[in-house]
Amino acid sequence: MKKIIIILAAAAACWVFFHHPKAHWQGQLAPGDPSQNSDNLPSSWTYKDFTVTPRAHYHIKAVILSKHHYWGEVEVEDRIAYYDLALGWGPMSDASVINRLDISQGGRWYNYSWQGSAPIPLDEIISHSANNHIIAADKDVLDAVAHFKRYDVVDLEGYLVDVESKKKDWSWHTSLSRTDFGGGSCELFWVNNALDLSL
Repeated sequence: MKKIIIILAAAAACWVFFHHPKAHWQGQLAPGDPSQNSDNLPSSWTYKDFTVTPRAHYHIKAVILSKHHYWGEVEVEDRIAYYDLALGWGPMSDASVINRLDISQGGRWYNYSWQGSAPIPLDEIISHSANNHIIAADKDVLDAVAHFKRYDVVDLEGYLVDVESKKKDWSWHTSLSRTDFGGGSCELFWVNNALDLSL
């Protein structure tokens, strides 16, 4: 009997971890595109043992399609960005589109797939969603991001940045395009302000 209870408990835990509830709303919750410009950028600054160089001012209002927490310090990146947020805007903030996609994250990647025909053209999925490596500027931002949930509508403001190690030959570069895909297409996002608009 005890073995059956353990198996059922494990199955329930797996269901909670891997099951993603359907989104329930009408239309696009975040219809606008992110804004980006390179005017009057500040100089580089130090963060832990790294040099952070801003490449663009960045502001986005989007739906969280997925969130992944990197707990340890296995990789250098884990010391810099504790969270990745897969964000969607425009057609990728529409529940009728999101619910036809299987969305996941892992290994600093954002993945999506579908059965049958795509809910929208692939180039629209690419240009209206992105994986964001979140570097929190302070504890308030980190706490806010920690409380974000899938399908929350969030408002994030800060800089797209490049990060270089001061101690060894290592660097991490941001994408500056919303239309790229594959390796190097994620936004490395230094976030100064993080708001949950769903509250």
